[in-house]
Amino acid sequence: MKKYIVLLRGINVSGKNKLPMAELRELLNDLQFQNIQTYIQSGNIILESEKTKSEICKIIKDGIFTKFGYDVPVITRTILEWGKAVANYPFSTENEKIVAFSFLNKVPEATTIEIKNIGEDRYKIDNDVVYLNCPSGFGKTKLTNNSIEKKLNVIATTRNLRTTLKLLELTK
Repeated sequence: MKKYIVLLRGINVSGKNKLPMAELRELLNDLQFQNIQTYIQSGNIILESEKTKSEICKIIKDGIFTKFGYDVPVITRTILEWGKAVANYPFSTENEKIVAFSFLNKVPEATTIEIKNIGEDRYKIDNDVVYLNCPSGFGKTKLTNNSIEKKLNVIATTRNLRTTLKLLELTK
């Protein structure tokens, strides 16, 4: 069995797509995944499976749609890939409140994005991750999931430093 971190985009955000974690764990168990853990209410999952990443995404996406009626994007990483994403963060992590990772469903063709007036906010695209450093705060930044998705033609879901590190810690 291989261990994975699975991210759901847009779950339990602003009262939309409510999905209780207990019900999600039950569904994942019914879908034959093993050693399932969820972390906070925003669609962070650790599980084990013999399936590939793309198979896991499809099974979970289809399962959520069938059981809950939500069309939810699903992104999956191996533990090695997750650890590499954390290790490769190119900016300072001293102020953890401005650090985030946008995980992408595929490697984009572009290596830069054109977004005007981002101020001091910075980003770096590295394969299927966009590293974010946003001194303006995530409530004000123009480097949002929607803008990243639109500019790179991908699906993106973002996690802050604390959540990203906690998920890696939970895999040990």
